[in-house]
Amino acid sequence: MALYLGKMNRMTVSRKVDFGLYLDGGPTGDILLPTRYVPKGTKVGDELEVFIYLDQDERPIATTQKPRAMVGDFAFLNVAWTNEHGAFLDWGLMKDVFCPFREQKKRMEKDKSYIVHIHVDEDSYRIMASAKVEKFLSKDFPEYKQNDEVKILVWQKTDLGFKVIVDNKFQGLVYDNQIFRELHTGDRLKGFVATVRPDGKLDIVLQKQGREQTLDFSERLHEYLFYHDGYCPFTDKSPAEDIYNEFHVSKKVFKRAVGDLYKQHIISLAPDGIELKGGHRP
Repeated sequence: MALYLGKMNRMTVSRKVDFGLYLDGGPTGDILLPTRYVPKGTKVGDELEVFIYLDQDERPIATTQKPRAMVGDFAFLNVAWTNEHGAFLDWGLMKDVFCPFREQKKRMEKDKSYIVHIHVDEDSYRIMASAKVEKFLSKDFPEYKQNDEVKILVWQKTDLGFKVIVDNKFQGLVYDNQIFRELHTGDRLKGFVATVRPDGKLDIVLQKQGREQTLDFSERLHEYLFYHDGYCPFTDKSPAEDIYNEFHVSKKVFKRAVGDLYKQHIISLAPDGIELKGGHRP
């Protein structure tokens, strides 16, 4: 059986000891699951989903806890402590993950958080973090189409907007004029592909684009009206911030959707809001 360091593994309990359970690690040998992580009622022969990492003596050890990031992941982690060798980041396990000075862009500081990539160091076979995330981004050309939904991790602010990591793999950018909510480094949210550039980098927006975007929000606005007694207290004169806070869309998208529903004779326009016409269930 293959054993994956820094990831979840499904393993069989091979024997019980006073201080925990040993799990069958195949060619690697049995791996200890300490008592504090053993689910109640577990017995020899049962299978458990465990995370494998290295203990203080650099031996493989198991835990049923799930860290905030696994090998291959990008994550926003806080520095728990530092020493003369580097920084130790809190990733949700008893043993913090190490980021040596050579993997830091600038000297990391205690209690500050950084975007890092988790990997297994080829020389030491230790699980490490690296703040030099660019070298871990995929060099494959991304096969996306416009309006494909993606998961993004906000990476860093630039003069143009925010760099983001797309689907834990590719580099993307959300331009300032496409941002209708506050973004902070470490935020995780969904986005949509606007453009795949010739260099493979992605332009990302926080809402669908074009007619598809309008239709999508038109349906949501129709449902909103139905479940709010047929009334919406927003118009094309309402502040863009208020519209975004309520619906998480830009004022432009809101106005298009209102126009779409109006042309279908689903709504009527009032000075202080929008009203659903009778008989128009969503």
